[in-house]
Amino acid sequence: MPHNLDPDDDLGTIPAPPPVFHVEQALLGALLLDPRRLGDVTGICADSFSTAAHAGLFAAINALPPPDPDEHARNITWLNKVLASGREQARGLTAAYLHALIQVCPWPRHAAAYARMVEAEHARRRLRAAAEHLVQTVHDASLPHPAQTVVAEAEALAAVVDDIASRFPPRVGALPRTPASPPAIVSDCTEAAEEEQLLLATATAHPADVESVRWLLPEDFTQPLHAGLWQCLTTLVRRHEPVDPVTVLWEAQQRGLLHDGSEPSDVLRLLAEPAGSVEHWSQRALTRSLLTTVDHAARRIQAYSDDPMDTPFQLVAGARRTLADIAAVRTRWQHATGRPLPQRARAAPTTRAGPSTRRAPVISPPSARPATRAAAGRTP
Repeated sequence: MPHNLDPDDDLGTIPAPPPVFHVEQALLGALLLDPRRLGDVTGICADSFSTAAHAGLFAAINALPPPDPDEHARNITWLNKVLASGREQARGLTAAYLHALIQVCPWPRHAAAYARMVEAEHARRRLRAAAEHLVQTVHDASLPHPAQTVVAEAEALAAVVDDIASRFPPRVGALPRTPASPPAIVSDCTEAAEEEQLLLATATAHPADVESVRWLLPEDFTQPLHAGLWQCLTTLVRRHEPVDPVTVLWEAQQRGLLHDGSEPSDVLRLLAEPAGSVEHWSQRALTRSLLTTVDHAARRIQAYSDDPMDTPFQLVAGARRTLADIAAVRTRWQHATGRPLPQRARAAPTTRAGPSTRRAPVISPPSARPATRAAAGRTP
């Protein structure tokens, strides 16, 4: 019985399937029509497909022995086996859907090209998933050792990039077209500001300790005023000039730090309440800077992978350049804390694609005929 559409049903909210869905259909249809084309398909597995039905169907095709071409042209025995096997993993598969896949495939001989497209889109999904997981890790407040854990996840993301690069070697000049994503909002800005104030006040009270934290840079601060005051402090220490709240305030005026409306009395008050040690607060600031840098890098890679115009070659080039931003701050963090961070063996850089490793298409003898659409499309 046909389904009577309810005029109140808002079918317009159902998103249209992406292009890769149709590519997967064409590939599966090609393999159902001519199972010998599976020999032309490399670089993908069941997990490369975007839906459970397509993944289960490809797994079934890949697991079953290919049929005799003449037999496949005359009957649908092999298709019945594929359907039964595919239903073990995706119960929603139907004979009608297999028939539809066969009908929508333009050319079975293009199976290798379809597979390359599926591989490319799978690479995009893998990259985005790894970047998204890294962002979640950065903001996981329950981690006992956030810096080490986050860097380990960043290395896992880099490993995904290297694997994609082995399949799609980056090309010279192939940078992503997506603009860099804006910096994420720091969730604990109040806590960061308070700790930076304590650092500045403690460093002003104990300027001799500033030299021992030379690994801390102005860009590690979350507030522009605090970054500028740290520059004032380090400059006075480097010149061997007197350091106290008044001399730091005067240096700040010379650098134009008070032009943003900051009151001199507020700056003096900020610098007059030391607590703890310079090294402790400096390490806290650097750890936060490391996490922020990783967060920005992961979000930028997310933005790259969300742009369908970026090819896998561009994604690799952009992701590697973005991940390089983490290297400098992680080196400073290791030097500051003396704690090792996870680091994998770096893959050899690849700048251009080498010769294809795909097998040449199998040339069928004249006597071997692929299954016709009419025979292959019969309902099991």
